[in-house]
Amino acid sequence: MPWPWPYPDDNSFRAVWDQPEHHDEDVRLAALVAQRLAADWSTRRQQITVLVQNQVVILSGQVGGPESRRAAGELAWDVPGVVDVCNALHVASPRRRRS
Repeated sequence: MPWPWPYPDDNSFRAVWDQPEHHDEDVRLAALVAQRLAADWSTRRQQITVLVQNQVVILSGQVGGPESRRAAGELAWDVPGVVDVCNALHVASPRRRRS
């Protein structure tokens, strides 16, 4: 009599969305984008988080000025394999001095 449920070793329980090749590519792209951001003088010391999902780069965090925000987006776009960039970086407001 056949078993009503598949065996755990036959990959029947693997989720469709959990494809390792997509995950590996996303990890590779995230590393490349992070390397470029760390190497560039305008984004080097900024608080930028890089997340990649389905080859879409999501940049979040806070940067010192609009130039750094723009540069981060351009650097992410320049990485081969990136399909889209969501630049969700916030420009830090200058602190006001108390008188």
